[in-house]
Amino acid sequence: MDLHFDDRFVRELPADPRTDARRRQVLGACHSAVMPTPVAAPRLLACTRDLAAELGIPPEVQDGDDFAAVMGGNQLWPGMRPYAACYGGHQFGNWAGQLGDGRAITLGELVTPSGARAELQLKGAGPTPYSRQGDGRAVLRSSLREYACSEAMHHLGVPTTRALSLVATGEDVVRDMLYDGHPAAEPGAVVCRVAPTFLRFGNYEIFTSRGDRDTLRTLLDHTIRHHFTQLAPDLGAPGPDAYAAWYREVCERTATMVVGWMRVGFVHGVMNTDNMSVLGLTIDYGPYGWIDDFDPNWTPNTTDAGTRRYRFGQQPQVAAWNLAQLGRAILPVVPGDPAAAGAALEAGLDAYVAAFERQQAAMMAAKLGLGQLRDGDDPRGDVALVDDLLALLAAVPTDMTIFYRLLARVPTEAPIDDRALLEHVRPAYYDAIDGRVTSPAGDPGRMVAWLRRWIARVSEDGVPDAVRRARMDAVNPKYVLRNYLAQLAIDDATKGDLGTLDALMDTLRRPYDEQPDRERFFGKRPDWARNRVGCSMLSCSS
Repeated sequence: MDLHFDDRFVRELPADPRTDARRRQVLGACHSAVMPTPVAAPRLLACTRDLAAELGIPPEVQDGDDFAAVMGGNQLWPGMRPYAACYGGHQFGNWAGQLGDGRAITLGELVTPSGARAELQLKGAGPTPYSRQGDGRAVLRSSLREYACSEAMHHLGVPTTRALSLVATGEDVVRDMLYDGHPAAEPGAVVCRVAPTFLRFGNYEIFTSRGDRDTLRTLLDHTIRHHFTQLAPDLGAPGPDAYAAWYREVCERTATMVVGWMRVGFVHGVMNTDNMSVLGLTIDYGPYGWIDDFDPNWTPNTTDAGTRRYRFGQQPQVAAWNLAQLGRAILPVVPGDPAAAGAALEAGLDAYVAAFERQQAAMMAAKLGLGQLRDGDDPRGDVALVDDLLALLAAVPTDMTIFYRLLARVPTEAPIDDRALLEHVRPAYYDAIDGRVTSPAGDPGRMVAWLRRWIARVSEDGVPDAVRRARMDAVNPKYVLRNYLAQLAIDDATKGDLGTLDALMDTLRRPYDEQPDRERFFGKRPDWARNRVGCSMLSCSS
C-alpha cells in the first residue's frame, strides 16, 4: 500500500517542546506530539468503504488486521506523526481556558489519490497533555453514535466531518453516563474521523486569551494558505484584507451548516466555540439529537436542561454568538486601525445573518414545494404560511420528518374533502387529531385550513404533483438517525450483534429514497423511547 502522509500542520506551526502526555498548560504551541495508547484487542466493527476508497486505502487493507490495529491506535503507517491540538473555548457562554484534544489524536495528514488532503483523527485513543482529568478513552456507546451520525449527515448533504472506522478495543471504560454518581464499566471503542482540518474557533481564541499575537498570526496565515487558498494565491502570505475576508467566509459557511441542521431536524447539543469548525463542518458529535416531535425548545443535552442554551430553535443565534467570539479573537491581528478592523469584522457577522436568512428562506420554500418564498408582510403571504405551519407543528406532538415527507404526497390537482386531506398527514401525529385529541384551539380544522392555503399556494406555481413530490423528496429525508434507532444499534452491538448497525447504515446512505424494505426505520419514536436514557436524554459522557 502506497499512502503519502504530509506533516504540514506540525511542520509549519509551533510545537510543544515536550513530548510526554502529562497533563499541563501548553504555551506558545499549536500542537503537542503524542502517541496513541495501545489497546488490548482492536477489532473492526465498521468501515466506511467509499471513504476508504477516496483516501486510497484498498479493500484488502481495510479487511486486514493491520487496519484495525492502526485505527485502534496500536500501530502507525509510515509517515504518520501523531499529535493533539491546543485550543480553548467558550463552554455554555463562559470562557473555559485551555481545552485541547483531550481524547483525540490526529495520526497524520493524508494526501489522497485526487490530491486532496485529509486528516485522520482517532477519538478515544488515550491521554494527551489536554486530557485534564480524563483518561482519553471513549465508550462504544458514544463512538458508535459519532460514527453513525457523521455518515448520516454526509449523505443528507449537511456539511460534516466523516467517519472512516469504528474499532472495539477489547477493554472496558468506566463512565458516569448521567453524572449522577453511578459510574459503570462499558465496552471501549475508537472512532477514526476524517476532515480536511479539525481547526475550530477555539484554536484562535486560546492565543488571544494569552496575548500571544505572534502564534495567532502564524496560525491564521497557515489556515488561509492551505484551507482558503483563494485568499492567498500561490501559497503566498495573505494580503492586508485577507483576515477580514477569511472571517466573512467562515461566517457564511457556518450559516450554510446551520441551515442544513434546521432542514433535517438536527440538534448539535453542545455548540461551544471549541466545537465549531472554521470550515463550516459539523464536528464533535456528542449529546446530539434529532427532532422527533417538533419542539423548538428541545435540547438533548442533560447538562443544558436548565437554560436550554443549545435548544433546536436557538441554534442560529448561538452560531452568531460563537462567530462574534471568533471575531473578537482575531481582531488584535487584523491590519489597520481598531475601528476599521472592527467594522470589517462586523461586516462578516452581517454576512452571516444575510446568508442564513437567504438560505433559510430557500430551504423552507423547497421543503414546502415552492419555487421561492414571496417577500412581504401580507398575513396571507408565504412568510405567514411558513410561520403558521411551524406554530401548528409545535402545538401538538408532530413528527417533523414524517410530516414533511407526507406533505409531498398531498394531492393538489383534484378535489379532496377535509377528512381525506387530514388523513394524508395524520400518521405524523403522536396523538390522534381526529376528534379524540384535538388541537389547542379545540379544532383539528386548523391543520385542514392550513393545508387548504398550502394547496392554493402550490397550485399558483403550476408544477405537476409528480414533479413537486420529487423536488420535495429531494430535500425532506425519509430516514434520519433518530436517537432511538442509534440506541437499538448500540444495544445490539454491545451484545456482539452488528446486524442492526449494518442495516441502519445502509439505510442512511440513501436517506431520500423510499426503500420499502426499511420501513421499520421510518416510524415515529416508540413510547418506550420517550424518556429512556440515550433516546431522549444524553450527556457529554463518553
